[in-house]
Amino acid sequence: MTVTADRQSPAGTGFVPVPPAPPSSPAERKRRSPLWARLSLSFGVVLMVAGGGGVVATKVVIKKTTETIAVADLTGDAKKTEQEGGGATLDGPIDMLLMGVDARARWAEDSVHADTIIILHIPASHDQAYLVSVPRDTEVETPAFAASKWEGGTVKATEAFYWGAQNGAGWGGGAQLLAKTLKTSTGISFDGAGIINFGGFKNVIDELGGVHMCVDQQVTSKHMVYVGGKPMYLADARKTGKTQKPVVHKVGCRDMEGWEALDYARQRYGLKNGDYDRQRHQQQLIKAMAKKATSSGILGNPLKISSLVETAGKSLVLDTGDIEIADFVLGLTGVAAGDMVLLRTNSGTFSGNSAGREVFNDVSKEMFQAVKNDRLDEFVLDHPEVVANEK
Repeated sequence: MTVTADRQSPAGTGFVPVPPAPPSSPAERKRRSPLWARLSLSFGVVLMVAGGGGVVATKVVIKKTTETIAVADLTGDAKKTEQEGGGATLDGPIDMLLMGVDARARWAEDSVHADTIIILHIPASHDQAYLVSVPRDTEVETPAFAASKWEGGTVKATEAFYWGAQNGAGWGGGAQLLAKTLKTSTGISFDGAGIINFGGFKNVIDELGGVHMCVDQQVTSKHMVYVGGKPMYLADARKTGKTQKPVVHKVGCRDMEGWEALDYARQRYGLKNGDYDRQRHQQQLIKAMAKKATSSGILGNPLKISSLVETAGKSLVLDTGDIEIADFVLGLTGVAAGDMVLLRTNSGTFSGNSAGREVFNDVSKEMFQAVKNDRLDEFVLDHPEVVANEK
């Protein structure tokens, strides 16, 4: 399927329909995301990071390697205004909304949820990166959204994406409604956003040559099994009629292939803190990918970078800021893999309201305010409990 990154939105909605595939012409790809080019390591778009080896590719090479990445408006009304610090320069803090979806070929683009929701914050000093995971089942108030004919209502955060994608609004609509919902819930506006299909995430990890992960709790996969010694999605395995063997992620540190690392990071059932443990494992995977890229020589080899980004671009849709991708890469070299701090809402445990539904506690609300005001470093010092364990 061909993407049309059409910038002409229906009457005043600001909505841009975006199917989940790369664009087909250079004109449709002319704008590039500032942050995703440089630091959206969570979804495999690792172009360059200063990590001892420095940046070796030229501006021309950077532009060339990112031509496969689809670009569209994913933030809509939640885009950061100039008054809030948004605009066409690298000055000030940067906030991105990162979304992961599990969209297989047989699924329609309006049938998926945002299974992974992460806010990526880079302070104005540009020497640190914070990853804040939003629990998928958090109760949120979604505003009305004309593009998908959604009238608004109380739903789970993961469902906001689904309702925004209905009636032809597609992934672009899903992202816009989720971004607008989070702005209402947290006060945070976004410089940009990105969506990755989990299948593409697996391919990026394989392109990196796998990653080193540490399993802290044994867990049996709810998504995959072995058939004849090979991993398969459970639904596909059932169709074979062959004997299935469970995929069990055992405690310990080891190198993992793409399918294994991704499957482990997607588990929540059977873990002590459920979705909170899954969020932490996803953040760990992000950091593991960043470390692998900076330590394996990939970021010092333009050909390897090109191959990596081409692989990632097949499953990416990005919201672009007003900054050229090459200018961002070359101008923001202060953040390396080791500078990524993993943060958790509700101190990593369930926090419910009187109806027993997941909500943000007071500390989490303060954390979001600290993101908005670019005072997250001070907040973390005062609330060390929000920092996720690295293992």
